[in-house]
Amino acid sequence: MTIPHLGEVLSVLAALIWAVSVVLFRISGRELKPLALNFFKNMVAIVLLLATLLVAGQNLFRDAPLLDYVLLALSGVLGVAIADTLFFKSLNIVGAGLSQIASLTYSPFVILFTFVFLGERLTVGDLAGATLILVGVLLTTARASTSDVSAHDLRVGIGLATLSVALMALAVTLAKPVLDRSPVLWSTTVRLLAGVIALVLLTVVSPRRRYLWSTLRPSRSWRVAVPAAVLGGYVAMIVWVAGMKYTQASTASILNQTSAVFVLPLAAILLHERVTLRKLAAVAMAVGGVALVTLT
Repeated sequence: MTIPHLGEVLSVLAALIWAVSVVLFRISGRELKPLALNFFKNMVAIVLLLATLLVAGQNLFRDAPLLDYVLLALSGVLGVAIADTLFFKSLNIVGAGLSQIASLTYSPFVILFTFVFLGERLTVGDLAGATLILVGVLLTTARASTSDVSAHDLRVGIGLATLSVALMALAVTLAKPVLDRSPVLWSTTVRLLAGVIALVLLTVVSPRRRYLWSTLRPSRSWRVAVPAAVLGGYVAMIVWVAGMKYTQASTASILNQTSAVFVLPLAAILLHERVTLRKLAAVAMAVGGVALVTLT
């Protein structure tokens, strides 16, 4: 039985789960460096995913074309190992609210990449919605007296977040054809496993490898880092991939952007980040962009 708008519902649910995770990651980032936090998050997530795959009775190595494995692996390296580390760095610099607003560029990148590589439709509504989102991001980068960070840190943080979502969008575009014809749990696990392998190799050559591996020992940071990893690296990942599978990548990416709507009040309440008119205007533009894409 086909559930109407399943992909759209899952994409919004993924946005809500990710919003909670972002706030928890921001708190964890006060004790863990970006690479260490990403390493810890994905090590927890891959253990949970492999266990879930086993319980579900699915094989990690299924009868699939080699190209499917290659595309999922490349998507994992770009989207998990590199993009998430850059995002956590941005999160530490500018905070949850601003980094999440900057990540609104995700949907325009996905729309562009899926149009170029997958031939998905590109409507006037898509273009108008993407434009609203980009204007909102530019609004946040303009220096204002109410900004919580310096002008330099603002540019660096927004730049890192934008680069992160560009890589994430490219990763999604590469994986989309495989997602369309593969089980959600299997494709999610293979993709994440590739990202974890890349992170492990990175820790081996890193001069801070002892510190990175020490994050896997129980410590005070686990109180927040474990729930963040479970929600952001495991639950949100599965729901996000499922949403991407059951609707167009461009549509799913736009709906994923509603996470900014959820993050702003959460960051204000839990992190005491200021809610400025600039932030509100950027989020309002994002909501307008979502409406244009989904209703046209």
